[in-house]
Amino acid sequence: MEIIATGTAFPKRRVTNDDLTKIMDTSDEWIRTRTGIASRNYCEEETCASLAIEAARKAVKEAGIDKNDIGAVVVATTTADYLFPSTACLIQQGLELPEEVMVFDLNAGCTGFLMGLGVANGLLATIRQKYVLLVGSEQLSKILDFDDRGTCILFGDGAGAAILGRSEGRFYQRSWAKGDSVVLHCPSVGNKPKCEKTSLFMKGNEVFRFAVKVLEDGIRKVMDDLAITMEDVDYVICHQANGRIIDHVRKKFKGFENKFFINIENHGNTSAASIPVAIHEMQQQGKLPKGSRVIFVGFGAGLSWSSAYMEV
Repeated sequence: MEIIATGTAFPKRRVTNDDLTKIMDTSDEWIRTRTGIASRNYCEEETCASLAIEAARKAVKEAGIDKNDIGAVVVATTTADYLFPSTACLIQQGLELPEEVMVFDLNAGCTGFLMGLGVANGLLATIRQKYVLLVGSEQLSKILDFDDRGTCILFGDGAGAAILGRSEGRFYQRSWAKGDSVVLHCPSVGNKPKCEKTSLFMKGNEVFRFAVKVLEDGIRKVMDDLAITMEDVDYVICHQANGRIIDHVRKKFKGFENKFFINIENHGNTSAASIPVAIHEMQQQGKLPKGSRVIFVGFGAGLSWSSAYMEV
């Protein structure tokens, strides 16, 4: 499997750390030192679906493909506009894709896009068409509790899309989960009758410790399984959850710290969108020429985590 093209989309409204100081007791320095984040984007008129459609449209245009050759649309999101129809259905309508296309959403938190890569790889083995459109899109600003300054400062809205196709390039993935929803969750009024708040809740310190451990383990397990070392890898793309988390992880791989890409400063944690956004920005910067060997690793609600190797 290979990445044919990518696209991204962000809301127009940019929210800096200084902007947040106007609505909570915080400072630019406090946020930067704890997260590495300087700004993020929040939706006003945009929605999770509109961002997904825009990113998908850009990816299709960049790929220069016939839309009739797209056989599946998979959207990784936790903040869809509707319980149903799926965001993937809205993309199918927005891009005027053919009726013969498989469309569904995948809810795996921040791990969603990585798990979507595995799903897309399986779909490419079964569908008759040439391509799968995989999108990560989130409107996290609508579920933030701005009284919880340790959590709300982390997240931003955005979308990333990738056109995936068959190739001889190597693809490998592993995924894990443990049902510890107490640590990181967002209740739903419709599914939890006694729920009073529907905002994102996270035990930050516990998630931090968990993330540092599983990201390192995920990278090492892929390398062990494939009998490769960091010298055989061009880049490691982590879920952009927190700059300090990535910094802790890359220090575990002494001499290879520069292989870890970080772009959280201007986006914040965009959940399922963070990895496709990183891929797109690296490609735009010329850092991922065809055939680049990349390890992807991420974690999210569930708790869940996943790692993959791909020759992009």
